[in-house]
Amino acid sequence: MATKSNDVETSALGLDDIHETLIEIAYKAGDIITGALPATNGAGSKKNSADLVTEYDRAVEKMISTTLAEKYPHYKFHGEETYDPAHPLTDDPTFIVDPIDGTVNFVHSFPCACVSLGFAVKRIPVVGVVFNPFNQTLYSAVRGRGAFMNRTTRLPLKGESLEPLSGLSNALISVEWGSERCGKNWDTKLRTFARLGQTKDNGGAMVRSMRSMGSAALNLCAAAAGTIDLYWEGGCWEWDVCAGWVILTEAGGIIVDGNPGNWQASLEGRRYLAARASPQAIGQKDIVEEFWSHIEGRLEY
Repeated sequence: MATKSNDVETSALGLDDIHETLIEIAYKAGDIITGALPATNGAGSKKNSADLVTEYDRAVEKMISTTLAEKYPHYKFHGEETYDPAHPLTDDPTFIVDPIDGTVNFVHSFPCACVSLGFAVKRIPVVGVVFNPFNQTLYSAVRGRGAFMNRTTRLPLKGESLEPLSGLSNALISVEWGSERCGKNWDTKLRTFARLGQTKDNGGAMVRSMRSMGSAALNLCAAAAGTIDLYWEGGCWEWDVCAGWVILTEAGGIIVDGNPGNWQASLEGRRYLAARASPQAIGQKDIVEEFWSHIEGRLEY
């Protein structure tokens, strides 16, 4: 089972320095985010009322991109608010940034939003920093060095006492509705949600419960912490998952394709299934395959 991307050479890139810089930027971004909360009628939409952008998204990304360009002029920048389809992600060392992940939460003052700062080489996440300024929680990781909460607490939170994964009926999982509310992908999500929640007598998985936190980055960090067992998503982007990806995998978790059968997810694939750590990886493969068996259709992104 392939659960992690191939090794990349990062020794000359100064990952520790990048990690520290991203943490500094994350705290500055947090000050902007919490400094002036917008009203729900102050947000514009990119696609529909579930796909919002605010002046703060743009202001935070501008601060981040300017700071990074000054310190790391030779590295590329790939941000949500300045994304241009004509300039897709490449193999070059690249900062991959979501200035506010969970904008809908942000405009409603629901305290589950964050700044997500990732760094990838050859499309493989190697540094990740996620900061929720509403509860002052920082998640961070450097590839090969472990993952931490608030810099000192190693993830997952229960450490060696973390329980093995033992099937969907014992799992708390995270799913998201997304902003695409029609078509095949929407139908796949709805049918899958129903299968996950139904009793086993009716062909379902009878999951313990499902959550929708509204932030891909924080979903991945919750899986890294071990407080969420699985997270399934279709439709988000590389800036939503890059930072959380390295935090989760450094905490012993795995990310595979959101569609059945592909154990090697891609950063730009827009379909993800994440599982938390489990002692000696007990149950990781089984719970992924069990989840895949309940997907009704395929996500087409």
